Amino acid sequence: MNSLADKLPHTLGELYKAMKMTMSEAGILTAELDARMILEERCDIGWSKIIAEPDYIISAEDMAVIADDLEQRLNGKPLSKIYKKREFWGLEFEVSDDVLDPRPDTETIIDIALQRFSKDADIRILDMGTGTGCLLIALLSEFPKAQGLAVDISVQALEIARRNAAMHGVDGRAEFMLSNWFSSLGDNGTFDLIISNPPYIRESVIPELEPEVRNFDPILALDGGADGLQAYKKIFSSLCAHLNPQGTALFEIGYDQREEVMRLGRESRFSVINVHPDLAGQPRVVEICCGDK
Repeated sequence: MNSLADKLPHTLGELYKAMKMTMSEAGILTAELDARMILEERCDIGWSKIIAEPDYIISAEDMAVIADDLEQRLNGKPLSKIYKKREFWGLEFEVSDDVLDPRPDTETIIDIALQRFSKDADIRILDMGTGTGCLLIALLSEFPKAQGLAVDISVQALEIARRNAAMHGVDGRAEFMLSNWFSSLGDNGTFDLIISNPPYIRESVIPELEPEVRNFDPILALDGGADGLQAYKKIFSSLCAHLNPQGTALFEIGYDQREEVMRLGRESRFSVINVHPDLAGQPRVVEICCGDK
């Protein structure tokens, strides 16, 4: 048995308290939520049972698995990477070490897209650097007439995105292509909506990131070069050749990149540039149009 399992109490109420305290003392800000998630995932125990049956005895078999999960979490591994799944836009997605964990801030892109197009719009969507495919799949679930193309430089990421699309029943309206941004698109035409959550972390900052990001998200999805802007420079240089004149492009940005990305947009002579905040009020999504709107 895992040595940590020997140190943990085996009654549900005390185990829950011990897990919370252990993770909190390790600096894990989501200790309470993580403790609940581990119990729910491994024992199918919800919050109501934790409250109503604190003396419930956890089996030795379940304790060994719980302790192993807790130890991995204490070493910085996020639960999403332990359980190979993450929720985004109310949908569950397969994740792995080959893809960036979907995060709530990125849902801002979905919110804005829903404001720009009617739900029955027959639109073409391009998702660049798709990772799990969460952005494209969420949008296809919201726009039942839409078609989408997802590109990524990672073969492993594209395999996961394909599986996620099939899981959510949108694979018939989604294509997946190995491409370094626009490089392989060829004669695929133009798109009504182009979206991306590109790598935008400055190289010098990566060693300072939280361990769960630094050690378990792929470096390709994080590293934006010396200034954090390399992906935007590449995308912006070819954007208007692939975006319909009346189309919209939405890109996630870092909280401190508003002015720099706006400057790049002006230099690229985009006709409309807006920056939208996330739910915390931080600048999160840059909106770009190339034609008259």
